[in-house]
Amino acid sequence: MEFWKQNEDLEIEVDIKSDSEDEAPFNQGVNLYLRIKNRRHRGVSTPFAQRSRGFIWFFSFLVWFDSVQHQIDSSSKLAKQPLILLLDEPGLALHALAQADFLKYIDELSTKHQVLYTTHSPFMVHSNRLQEVRVVEDRLKEGTVISSDVASSDPRTIFPLQAALGWTIAQNLFISERNLLVEGPGDLIYLKAMSSIIEADGKTGLRDDITVVPVGGLDKLTTFIALLGASGLKLAVFHDYHGAPDQKLGDLVRQKLIAPKMLLNAAQFRDLSKLGTASHASDTEDLFDAEWYLDQFSAAYAKELGKKSLKVTDLEPGDRIVDRIERTLEAKKIHVRPSGGFNHYRVASYFASNPTAAFGVDTVARFAALFKAVNALF
Repeated sequence: MEFWKQNEDLEIEVDIKSDSEDEAPFNQGVNLYLRIKNRRHRGVSTPFAQRSRGFIWFFSFLVWFDSVQHQIDSSSKLAKQPLILLLDEPGLALHALAQADFLKYIDELSTKHQVLYTTHSPFMVHSNRLQEVRVVEDRLKEGTVISSDVASSDPRTIFPLQAALGWTIAQNLFISERNLLVEGPGDLIYLKAMSSIIEADGKTGLRDDITVVPVGGLDKLTTFIALLGASGLKLAVFHDYHGAPDQKLGDLVRQKLIAPKMLLNAAQFRDLSKLGTASHASDTEDLFDAEWYLDQFSAAYAKELGKKSLKVTDLEPGDRIVDRIERTLEAKKIHVRPSGGFNHYRVASYFASNPTAAFGVDTVARFAALFKAVNALF
């Protein structure tokens, strides 16, 4: 169980007894029986043979190797001496994460023994130790060739290596051990830019080891949490608040895919007198002063607006500045893009390209409170 991490609620029950009703030759003498007990399901146990092929193989390999050492030298002195293990497609019945578990076991063995194994699986390859890999090819006129020269190998041969490398890139290019999931790239820009501005002012910004990951909308958060959480990564969420708790995020909490304290929303940091309380519908943009954001919007869409300037007093009433601007554009029949409304990312991008220190005290305080809360989660 030190290496089998797919279900850590299992226990191995060993029973040594005689059973005259067992099939021959096990109906005579004393036998050793194994049952697998599952604590997750009220301690129900099942016969060893009824477990998955992968579990049976994994368990049997560990027992087999221990038995081999004992057969060679029952005094166990040989356990301290090196052996050579030749394994052909180990872990073939295991799914991807279980293969990674078995690979950890091989790493453990390799501290004392030399292990050579063949595989077609990208999950049985250490992508950060490709120098240990040898490719095996059946070449025309040459026969079987074992080589460390990956560059000249057939693409079909090195495909598992490409897949292993691709998996590692997918795991690490956009995400890290500590991740703050946000809805869109605009949120990423605001958080990173304000963190830099606050740090330059001598205050604490967002920790450097926290990666902000835009997921493309609130509806996609559930998928990202399920996928990234299964990889053992630390996740927190910062999202827009539309006036009521989001049902999908609530379902994730009930399913214990994420702790409720790891869910933060913009409304919790909008009212400085009630930090932590979500009282009004709020987006990330509402952490800025309304006048400042409207100035950024007007500058980003200066060409489209022309002489049609907007003031805060011109905006439709409401809680969310983004929604108020969109409804005002519609009411005044101002079209800044064919599909209606406006591109929130464009305003964020303009802000990133034209940074300004002209922030109100409350804006800085809101973002500082947000960064303090996020840092504390990790």
